[in-house]
Amino acid sequence: MKLQVALDRLTEEQCLLMLEEIGDLAEWIEIGTGVIKQYGMAIVARIKKDWPNAVLVADMKTCDAGRSESSQAFLAGADVTTVMAFADDRTIAESLQIADQQGKQVMVDLLGVVDLERVNRLYELGVRLFSVHRGKDMQELPEQAYTGIPMMEHLRKLSDVRFSYAGGVDEHAIARLRPYRPDVLIVGSAITGAPDRRAAALRIQGEMTG
Repeated sequence: MKLQVALDRLTEEQCLLMLEEIGDLAEWIEIGTGVIKQYGMAIVARIKKDWPNAVLVADMKTCDAGRSESSQAFLAGADVTTVMAFADDRTIAESLQIADQQGKQVMVDLLGVVDLERVNRLYELGVRLFSVHRGKDMQELPEQAYTGIPMMEHLRKLSDVRFSYAGGVDEHAIARLRPYRPDVLIVGSAITGAPDRRAAALRIQGEMTG
């Protein structure tokens, strides 16, 4: 498993400060949707310049105009951009085409999607990187705690597929997630909101390799 640190609901100054503290521990760095909405592509370019060896994820959450939005993200330096699974097939296909042309990746976000046939269709379109995502608002509902398990089990059966898991991941959740073998764990506030961010990231890394 790789660690993806999500920087969201933060100021640009906070993002840069946190990366000074824990950037070397993050194999993947995510610039969250809220940060992109506030600061635009400039912050994507800035962070890629400062952290050229990390896989940089621009969490665009694209649901239309796939060619345009994916091109924007890649031009700014993102290695991965996100597209919503409920988007039109053409939106997803055009995002994949741009990514392929530029040697980049598209991560399809399964937020709100529980239909396994939709996943199969995405696979037919060429999607090979998914995100099983329990959203911020969903995390407030206890009955949503395990909704990603059938999806992870299904994704593991598909050839050449990789997937991340996002949503309330902290050091205590990793043991529950490990049997499903997510390729990437996306961690946000468990690191960025911790009193000692570096210690929190190291504990999470320890659980991931344990």
